[in-house]
Amino acid sequence: MNYFFKQPVNRLAFIAFMLATLWSFHRIVSADEPSNQSTAEKPVKNLILPGESFVIEGHSAFIFPSVETKEHNTASEKSKPWILYAPTLAAYPDEAERWMHEQFTAAGVAVAGIDSGESYGSPAGIRCTERLHAEMVKRGYSKKPCAFGRSRGGLWASAWAIAHPELCAGIAGIYPVYDWRTYPGAESAAVAYGLSQEQLLSKVDELCPIERITVAARAGIPVFIIHGDADTVVPLDRNSAELKKRYESVGAGKLVELEVVKGQGHNFWEGFFRSTKLVAFAIAQAKAGAAEPVAIQSK
Repeated sequence: MNYFFKQPVNRLAFIAFMLATLWSFHRIVSADEPSNQSTAEKPVKNLILPGESFVIEGHSAFIFPSVETKEHNTASEKSKPWILYAPTLAAYPDEAERWMHEQFTAAGVAVAGIDSGESYGSPAGIRCTERLHAEMVKRGYSKKPCAFGRSRGGLWASAWAIAHPELCAGIAGIYPVYDWRTYPGAESAAVAYGLSQEQLLSKVDELCPIERITVAARAGIPVFIIHGDADTVVPLDRNSAELKKRYESVGAGKLVELEVVKGQGHNFWEGFFRSTKLVAFAIAQAKAGAAEPVAIQSK
């Protein structure tokens, strides 16, 4: 053994072996230790446009800043207009919407959303949106965005408008859901609301957005919707057309523009995502909200 260690080559080989052993042990131990930054703290949102992905209390959020915002981002400026987008899930906003969001940002209007999971307009989802709203206001954005809902995102958008009518400049939608009894159905929605199906249905007047949409109507919140008349996933008559009827029932029908597309269903028809009327409405309402002083109502 003494002879072995007296040989320089053997000593170097032994040292290398010990270092490798210690490194392997370190890796094994480290693998069982929690990392300094949890996965929940890391932005994980894949964005279709240049923007920022960040986390608010464990929920992935994003901002597509406007061209104007990038060039004139100073604290002395008036609040910046923005669109509150839903549903912000792993797949959304998607490529089908790229043109639309490019028009928003090019017009000086930012777009932001937060992933509250499949919340379907539930109180938990509204609280999550409230956190995003607070963050946006902190960053100098308007207290009064335009709420935009695509498909089931209509539940998010309308629920926000009903909960905070003083903070909503408008409601825009592409084949939006306003009645969770039509989609995803009471059984699935009940999970998001933390209730049984029976409990949720017993509180439909309190918890289903379409049943309380007159709150938004009486608050004077304007609406623009594009919806196909062949939609079997989100039926036109029980969602967008019903919203218009509810507005009309309280004398606010003129606040709603419903564009019905003949022969189109719940699909990726380009006209849904390149509606110049829809885009112009959302931009105009977001800018109007940013220009309007807001008196926050105390609860």
